[in-house]
Amino acid sequence: MSTKYLTIKKLTEKVGGEITPRMVRHYHQIGLLPEAIRSPSNYRLYTQNHVQYLQRIVALKQQGFQLEHIRKLLENEPDRAATVTLIDQLQQHYHAVIQQITRLRQTASALERVLGGDRACQTVRAEAIAKIKLLNADQIKSFEGDFDQMDTLWKALDASTLAHPERFPESLENLLPDLSGRSEIEVDLISQLVLACGDVSLVHFLRVSKQAIAAAREGLKSGCQIVTDVRAITAVLDRPRLAHLGCHVDTLIDNPHIISVAEAEQEFWQSKSWQEKLLQLKPGCIIVVGYAPSVLVSICQAVKNRQIKPALVIGMPIGFSHAPAAKRLLIDSGVPFITISGTFGGGLLAGTTLNAIAQSTIEKPNCHCYLKQ
Repeated sequence: MSTKYLTIKKLTEKVGGEITPRMVRHYHQIGLLPEAIRSPSNYRLYTQNHVQYLQRIVALKQQGFQLEHIRKLLENEPDRAATVTLIDQLQQHYHAVIQQITRLRQTASALERVLGGDRACQTVRAEAIAKIKLLNADQIKSFEGDFDQMDTLWKALDASTLAHPERFPESLENLLPDLSGRSEIEVDLISQLVLACGDVSLVHFLRVSKQAIAAAREGLKSGCQIVTDVRAITAVLDRPRLAHLGCHVDTLIDNPHIISVAEAEQEFWQSKSWQEKLLQLKPGCIIVVGYAPSVLVSICQAVKNRQIKPALVIGMPIGFSHAPAAKRLLIDSGVPFITISGTFGGGLLAGTTLNAIAQSTIEKPNCHCYLKQ
């Protein structure tokens, strides 16, 4: 048998998702899965196209579609051979882009080691700058070549960090872009988010609606209800400060065993009890979503249908297709929001966002800088 073909057992192993040979045979019987060629011994022989097709079926099942609906969806898809070819081309382009990002990230890290040093590192930083002056313009622009070989310089920079704790505000001074158009409270929020993820580029993806800061502060001052999508986010919230403000924290999907985005998303489809909680949220609450993109979609739909009226939605779920779509829905919902466009996000960033606003509300209760934007 040619190595390009797979037996039904190998097919199920490659697809995963608890798919079994019996299920594959059933899919053939109901016309859901295209028939395979037969070996001289009358065994089905599968190709990579079958793998991708079956993976599509599994994915749609996990999203809650019934088999009959899946069959209709797949029947209406464009020419599958052309689609597979296009996907292959897009994957190649994607991996090339990731390689470019990786090289740029390495360059950015090299620059951050020099520019991100606090004042206590000024002497060593001056030495680094003196070495950089010896490079030509192209080398400085790419920060590659000779600079990557300056091991002695890097060791000196590393050694200088051992003598004192890092002063993060000083480290950020030369790294953050111009934020003069942002309010003091928003700049503080941005700084804390950058420090939470270690990626300055996050600044360019952060989206804060015009009334978001004001709505958050007013809600917190009134002791509003705080609602998270999963317990993992509840765990990173600053409970003492929220308690000081009189805010009570509730969780929509209150399953203590959920520790990953995939589990949170799966719980969304398998359990409906949390939806009752969603529709019972108090007006003026603050909702914090950092895991399941489908939860954010449901929140946006409930807002659109006027079933809930939150003061603010912090929407930062993780995902590569659903999450960006959910965030776009949030931006278009009309409700005050704070989000990070694209695939950026996570429970830590969502929790940090609320914590930063709660901290500034307590420490600077009379600050109105955010109203001048």
